[in-house]
Amino acid sequence: MTIVINMRDRVDNRKIKIAAKFIREGKLVAFPTETVYGLGADALNEKAVRRIFEAKGRPADNPLIVHIARFEQLYELARNVPREAEILAEHFWPGPLTIVLPKKDNVPKTTTGGLDTVAIRMPAHEIALNLIKASGRPIAAPSANISGKPSPTLAEHVVDDFYGRIECIIDGGEVKIGVESTVLDLTTKPPTLLRPGGLPLEEIERIIGRIKIHPAVKGKTVDIAKAPGMKYKHYAPNAQVIVIEGNREKVKEKIKELLKEYKKRGIKVGIMATGDFYEADAYVNLGNSEEEVAKNLFRALRELDKSGVDVILAEGIEEKGLGLAVMNRLRKAAGYKIVRA
Repeated sequence: MTIVINMRDRVDNRKIKIAAKFIREGKLVAFPTETVYGLGADALNEKAVRRIFEAKGRPADNPLIVHIARFEQLYELARNVPREAEILAEHFWPGPLTIVLPKKDNVPKTTTGGLDTVAIRMPAHEIALNLIKASGRPIAAPSANISGKPSPTLAEHVVDDFYGRIECIIDGGEVKIGVESTVLDLTTKPPTLLRPGGLPLEEIERIIGRIKIHPAVKGKTVDIAKAPGMKYKHYAPNAQVIVIEGNREKVKEKIKELLKEYKKRGIKVGIMATGDFYEADAYVNLGNSEEEVAKNLFRALRELDKSGVDVILAEGIEEKGLGLAVMNRLRKAAGYKIVRA
């Protein structure tokens, strides 16, 4: 049985203690962060962490992010912490930045996907921080979705995927950002962006200078994943996703052209785009800014999938700010099936 705890209106410490007890007992708790909902377990409890992989159907070599609530916990989990990590933490924690560092021996390799590095972040969400503090444990938490499917931005999405399969879901309402955290590898010189996310690359570079972008960000296949989202199919609904990229006006025209073609063939089409309405079988307006698109992205994929469409045509956006994270997720959802307009 799954307990759903409602904390949409306020943080209730009594309810937090119930969820924290589950964490200490080696059970699974889904909870909101500012990015997406996470599926949490005690990061230092191998048996509990294995349950995350089992529940999600997640490959064992896909590392988890460890969430902390106090800056000092960074030193309890990582060794050889460079000054860069401290500077980044001072500027961006709590927040949507994950840093990768050499792990200490107390962090099980089950948590790190078999690697000698650990990915750590401090979430900027009152429920998440209170849960970590009340449990007294660092919490390993990938996104709370079945592996490969769109990440959850509402508790309802978690209920759809995990009700009856995990012990507890905390409903904290809709998340603020909508795409996962930015992951930065600080074991390289210069640091390497492993996954674009809720903290734009430009903001990080303003603080620590040039950052190298890992080829996996643009779609190159890797044998070893140092961060979530690098190696395996992610964010994909059941419908085929096609991303249309290029000049905005040409993209709009190409979407109309493809829509017409698919309709002639009797194929049900869903469209996710900015602004304009399309006469499709289903349509989701993603908004008019990169922040709105990021927040609505995963919800749109789930809604269009539920509508029963066969194909989803997705409008690409410019790769600046949060746009880099949005396009990374869209291309992965499409299996890199991209149409240039």
